[in-house]
Amino acid sequence: MRTLTAATTLAVLFSSAALAATPASADTATALPVKQVGDVVVDGLHQQVFVSDPAGGKIVVTDYSGKVLKQLTSLPGVTGLELSADSGTLYAAVKGADQIAVVDTATDTPGAPYAVGGQPVSVAVAGGRLWFGYGQGGSGDIGSVDLASEQHEVTLGQGSGWYTGPFLDAAPGSDTLVAAVPEGSPTLVSYDVSSGTPARLASADAGGNLRDLAVTPDGKDVITASASPNQHPVFKTADLTPDGVYASDAYPNAVAVAPDGTVAAGIDGSYEPDIYIYKPGARTPVRTYDFPNTGNSSGSDELADSALAWAPDASRLFAVSYNSLGAYTLRVLNAPTKAVTTVTVSAPATATRAKQLTVKGKVTATVALPAGTALSVTRTDLDSPKGKALKAVTVKADGTFSFTDTPQAGGKVKYTVAYAGDAQHTAGSGSGTADVSRAKPSISINNNGKTYDYGKSVKFTAHLGSTYKNRSVEIWADPYGGDRPNKLMKSGKVDAHGNLSVWMNLYRDTKVTAKFTGDARYRSATATSTAYDRVSVSTSVSGSYKSKSTWSHTYYFFHKSKNPVINTKMTYYPGRAQKFEFEVYYQGKWYPGDPEYFGLAANGTSSVKITGDHGQDVGWRFRVRSSYINGTSGDIVNSTTHGAWKYFTFTK
Repeated sequence: MRTLTAATTLAVLFSSAALAATPASADTATALPVKQVGDVVVDGLHQQVFVSDPAGGKIVVTDYSGKVLKQLTSLPGVTGLELSADSGTLYAAVKGADQIAVVDTATDTPGAPYAVGGQPVSVAVAGGRLWFGYGQGGSGDIGSVDLASEQHEVTLGQGSGWYTGPFLDAAPGSDTLVAAVPEGSPTLVSYDVSSGTPARLASADAGGNLRDLAVTPDGKDVITASASPNQHPVFKTADLTPDGVYASDAYPNAVAVAPDGTVAAGIDGSYEPDIYIYKPGARTPVRTYDFPNTGNSSGSDELADSALAWAPDASRLFAVSYNSLGAYTLRVLNAPTKAVTTVTVSAPATATRAKQLTVKGKVTATVALPAGTALSVTRTDLDSPKGKALKAVTVKADGTFSFTDTPQAGGKVKYTVAYAGDAQHTAGSGSGTADVSRAKPSISINNNGKTYDYGKSVKFTAHLGSTYKNRSVEIWADPYGGDRPNKLMKSGKVDAHGNLSVWMNLYRDTKVTAKFTGDARYRSATATSTAYDRVSVSTSVSGSYKSKSTWSHTYYFFHKSKNPVINTKMTYYPGRAQKFEFEVYYQGKWYPGDPEYFGLAANGTSSVKITGDHGQDVGWRFRVRSSYINGTSGDIVNSTTHGAWKYFTFTK
């Protein structure tokens, strides 16, 4: 199983030295190239993790971050794993090859295996020998390898009576071996193996469908994980009488004990926490872990059987999970023995600037912080965007805290309260935000409602009233029509009179906006002005034989045989049409005909030929006009603009 060896002390020293120079890191999750999980062990000396894959016939080796370093293949049915006392050798029960693989952990290179026969499934070091459970289908037994002998003699038939090969585990340096099987009566047996021959100490029923067991580092207890009951019971190894329980949920399937006695109890559950961390003998977990859902089912990923293992210094817990798609993940859980610190902060939703407000909150953890524990307070606002440290606040006996502050800056003011963490608690922080009032500034921009000729250069001036520190204004121009964007025309500080000006040539109706982004005491504000712009329109007459000034206008004269052509040039816009008006003069008054709209060519031109029996028009006076009408000329990007009237008459 995952017994921690006598090399734990050395591994802890190496790990502690590394951790002292390395800040705590977040939990990680890395895809694991396995089809199944048989066992997991951690080599603290070389900081690597071994995961056996019975279905894939291999052992996957990773570093502490989960990165795959090596895959040891050609190990059919490999399941149980165990480290030697000095962490220099990994033993692996290879069921399909009737042998125990021997791997040099310094190089992760397999050496000569122990041929044991009998389809071994588990391994454990106790009493100076390597013990293994073997057998299947109604015939399980226990054998051993003499590690002290150069020949490594194998002895079989040392613990019969099992219906299948049993799981094995033992405490480092212990002479007590514990064996278990998933079903049967008994399911749990302890042996004294100090003589090299197992002497049965006690037996017990540890529940149905037992899937894992772990002996505590002191060798006094064994903790089991069975699908039933829905908890992790504890038994004394000397007589296997009950010695407590660690509460979990349905269905327990893994357990691991750190060198300091901290217990990781795991279950195979989709809707409950997957791992429960307990201090030795505690009734309440220090913390729990709930895996995310990386598959396509409604429940979360689940913990694989017998897939928990501690780093020797208890700085990390390694767990292998799987999802509904059959993908396996190695999860590295950092600082698992520390209670999670949660900080909640409540600030007033709104507050008045320069007036005192009160911020309240609470710190919660499964291991409560002592009264008087100091929490840091940071205020972040417009004056201190990177945060300003305030006086620390202390926790009361019930975990609550409160403090007052008088914010001089308005806007969003965030108060962050944090605990740095300690040997028993993770760091934790929370924040609350108050919307602090700011004064309304005065801002304006001129020329609203004025109309200008096409292309006219116009001066726009924004005026900003009193503010705190920010004296900058932006002037934006948004021409009508969706083809031109709102554009920043100028930005900068206003002058001593509070003014900022920009010249713009207008070609369309344009909304001009002055923007003030606000400061610590005055809120943001805008002012808008809409300036209107006419189109450029000109009209010419062709086909006349003469023109002269008469009847107070310039008239074009046409022979009755000639059709006048009226040529219009107008500012182009897609889909735009000119309004063409035709009027006749009679008894001192102009009378209009029905106007018509004629589309503009891409170059903005439109020509209209006036046809008919002009013999009947001789002596009559006519006039025509081309106009752009906002809305009815096909668009609304300019203001209504009328061209000049053109006058003509017909002669014989």
